[in-house]
Amino acid sequence: MEKKPEVPRDSFLRGLAVWLMVGILLFLVIKTASNISENRKLLNYSDFIEEVTKGNIQGTLVIKNGYVYGSLRNGTKFQTYAGEDKDLIGILRENRVSFKVEPSSDFWAGLFINIIPVILIVAFFLFLINRQATSESNRVFSFTRSRPTIPDSKNRITFADVAGSEEAKEELKEIIEFLKDPKKFQRLGGKIPKGVLLIGPPGTGKTLLAKAVAGEAGVPFLGMSGSDFVEMFVGVGAARVRDLFRQAKRMAPSIVFIDEIDAVGRQRFAGLGGGHDEREQTLNQLLVEMDGFVTDQGIIVMAATNRPDVLDPALTRPGRFDRTVVVGLPDIREREAILKVHTRNKPLAPSVDLSVIARSTPGLSGADLANIANEAALLAARKNKTQIEMEDFEAAKDKILMGVERRSLVISEEEKRIIAYHEAGHTIVQLSLPELHPVHKVTIIPHGQALGITHVLPEKDKFIESDTYYKNTLASLLAGRITEKIVFGKMFTGSENDLRIATEIARKMVCEWGMSERLGPVSFKEHEAVFLGRDLVQQRNMSEATSREIDNEIKNILENAAKTAQRIILENREKLDILVKELLEKETLTSEEIKRILGVNNEQQTQQPGN
Repeated sequence: MEKKPEVPRDSFLRGLAVWLMVGILLFLVIKTASNISENRKLLNYSDFIEEVTKGNIQGTLVIKNGYVYGSLRNGTKFQTYAGEDKDLIGILRENRVSFKVEPSSDFWAGLFINIIPVILIVAFFLFLINRQATSESNRVFSFTRSRPTIPDSKNRITFADVAGSEEAKEELKEIIEFLKDPKKFQRLGGKIPKGVLLIGPPGTGKTLLAKAVAGEAGVPFLGMSGSDFVEMFVGVGAARVRDLFRQAKRMAPSIVFIDEIDAVGRQRFAGLGGGHDEREQTLNQLLVEMDGFVTDQGIIVMAATNRPDVLDPALTRPGRFDRTVVVGLPDIREREAILKVHTRNKPLAPSVDLSVIARSTPGLSGADLANIANEAALLAARKNKTQIEMEDFEAAKDKILMGVERRSLVISEEEKRIIAYHEAGHTIVQLSLPELHPVHKVTIIPHGQALGITHVLPEKDKFIESDTYYKNTLASLLAGRITEKIVFGKMFTGSENDLRIATEIARKMVCEWGMSERLGPVSFKEHEAVFLGRDLVQQRNMSEATSREIDNEIKNILENAAKTAQRIILENREKLDILVKELLEKETLTSEEIKRILGVNNEQQTQQPGN
């Protein structure tokens, strides 16, 4: 983009000097004109008194600023200086001469008092307006201008900088070919999609992919966030949309990218603001602009969001964002590739195996993996190491997944014992039931908000789970609470998070996944996104009797899971005590240490029915 020439900072000062010169010249003209306005005969004061006594004064005298102005009977106009003669008024009254006394005033003093302040105020405001107008970063009258982020052409991002997301890359390669050679598609009558919507969880690299498309195609990239359009002024959002597309057309072929488009693209007429909401006006203008340009102009509109369910249907219809590219969480191979990208400029020790880290981080996004690599580098630097070792990655991974250690938190021995039994109960049930993921680490050291953690990691990526898995997961979640009741005869507050997660899983089993034998294959899923003004008046999709049955079934599932956990804890009471003893001594146990203590092999788990 061409850089606008800068306005010299002293241009306003030169202009102000010109206006001051004009004012001074005007001042001199007025003064000269006033001096030559009338010619009066100057009388001596004694001659003036003599004319008064003779009765030669005609008309009314004017006394002002010590001067006397008047006319003689022969028509001669005169003026004389009376000074502070206190007898003058008496003499005039004795000779019956009409006179009037005007208040003392200085013409030039009045001019300066009344005119100069106005000139100074006007000059001050002109100075402010000129300074704001010449400042590129703070324009008073340019708040309707859109200021997209345009990356430096020297540091272009390409697909080589984006690891994983291979399917998304294949979808976007067609866009790159169109931007490079639009006539290739136009010869056969094909029309490239106007808009591409990137959807996926946070941190999966949607923005990075959009920048890589522009880098691969070698075209300008105009990036803005959805929140950049809406300001406190009415109509600014729509004006900025118009200006953004005006810039894109001037720089075509180009890519317009709107990050977090759900900020302006939510469904219309869904709130309490009515149809004149500022956000809806911005969305309407965006819809108009996407209809207003044709594909042969070489403009591709890309947008990213992690909430595609709230977007307005008019935005995702064919002809606007008519192509959707899903950018999901990376699998194990993609996680390893992402780790290689984020560690290519970091010195790694020979012991570092990125495949092991990738295998132990399922469900993490690219941003999470980048954070782990960065945390590992910081931990190594803190220990004055010259290379990042495997233990640094393990510590960084635990910090990201489990939270920061809080060793400074003072916990009594009795509370440590309660926490140890709670976590040991989780561990034993987790290892005793089928289809559950193995325990990675158990600790009674506080991390984040948790006083103790039983960290579970899946061995491989899984995309579907069975009802047995969820029933056994519920038993594992409730095992800590059950263990407290068995060992201490009472329950403690440490099970709050376990109960919340268990209740959410049980409700989904009944309402969403059809895993209730009593209610059968029926979905009672509620709306996740609540729009004031629409869903509040929507009719309920179930009766009161059905709601009661759902609540009873959720309670029944949780009670059965608690019975399963209780049976397993009672059967493994000796192992429970041994595990607690080791936990109190070492505070943290790895998966190998846990299996050694409990006598569980890598390929062996106690097979218990997950009732």
